[in-house]
Amino acid sequence: MRWFAFGFNAFGQICVQEISSSDKRRDPVKEVKVRNPTELKGHTHESGSCVKTSQIRASWSRRASVHLDGDSCVCLAGFESPITDKSRSECLVESRGCRDAYISESHIALAFPDRIEYWDLQRKDTTPSWVMEMITHPGSSEVKLPLVPGGYISSKPPFFRSLSPLLQGKSLALAGKHAVLLTAAGGVYTWGEGSHGQLGHGGLISEEEPRVVEALWGMPMSSVAAGGWHSVCISDGGDLYVWGWNESGQLGLPSRSLRKTSHLKSYQQAGQLCQDVGTSGQELYQGEKNEEVFISIQAFPALLDVTPSCELRAVSCGSRHTAAVTTTGDLYTWGWGEYGQLGHQTLDSLDEPQRVEFFRVEQLHVVDVVCGPWNTFTAVVQGGSTQA
Repeated sequence: MRWFAFGFNAFGQICVQEISSSDKRRDPVKEVKVRNPTELKGHTHESGSCVKTSQIRASWSRRASVHLDGDSCVCLAGFESPITDKSRSECLVESRGCRDAYISESHIALAFPDRIEYWDLQRKDTTPSWVMEMITHPGSSEVKLPLVPGGYISSKPPFFRSLSPLLQGKSLALAGKHAVLLTAAGGVYTWGEGSHGQLGHGGLISEEEPRVVEALWGMPMSSVAAGGWHSVCISDGGDLYVWGWNESGQLGLPSRSLRKTSHLKSYQQAGQLCQDVGTSGQELYQGEKNEEVFISIQAFPALLDVTPSCELRAVSCGSRHTAAVTTTGDLYTWGWGEYGQLGHQTLDSLDEPQRVEFFRVEQLHVVDVVCGPWNTFTAVVQGGSTQA
């Protein structure tokens, strides 16, 4: 399995730009904004062999690559992370033997078979700042961080938050100020800040405790994701539901801020287009504008047709963008694209899902996607999509 990335790269969390000795010119925009999907370099084992990445975890300035082949470990790339001359991330000695990781701007949590360790990335400590022993029951399914038996890992102290055992959490998505929990029965619970409708309860009120998203009750979900101020989930049938803030089109619904530019261009051209029909460009523009329906905040979950002929298998949210993988191996992205995080080789933002053509052209089958706040990471295998 290979990993590709695109988007925000100011700290080298995607790649380190190589400058030849004969060409000292540097392009700051190219270094910071990676528009084209770029393959990530693997971790080099002490033996010299390359260890493939199994999973990616991302914060704003860092990338954590989880390697499960052989001697499992976690490698860091990005802000104040060790990078070799070959642009290969180096393994954290403290992570050897871990099975998963969860990274924030200040800390990294490492999940071992018997414990959770939390390390301060801003200090050079030789011991973790927090440790919790874990007792796993035989036959119990392994959960991914930040969810752990009895609660979940928080990005700020205290690092452990308990959950009601009645919820029986299956997975958990954490945003900056809200959380989305998927239960074993397929129910969705949210809590935290609700100022942009990101909790899906129909209002803009915050919730201190997990509250079920009633609009989704009775429809079992298979996965959840949370962005800066929006949330999404996939049903057992492969349908996508979205809610929260839509300022940058991150819900895939019509966004006034993104359509404004196109309306102004239409207005400028309207005078020439309507000279023969005896009306003004302003009248045509006003008529078109009145017919448009824009959504700034979607406080209830809304069904989004990413593609009419495919089901979804994975979804992830950045700060203001969203990415989804279909069962046929295609990647669709939408929302804020200022740093190239949509993968369409432009810096344009989109308020409707658009397929990333790079992977189809290269005959790569996308199997997973992980969004950082301003960038996107995708796992691929060889072989194109089975459906056009």
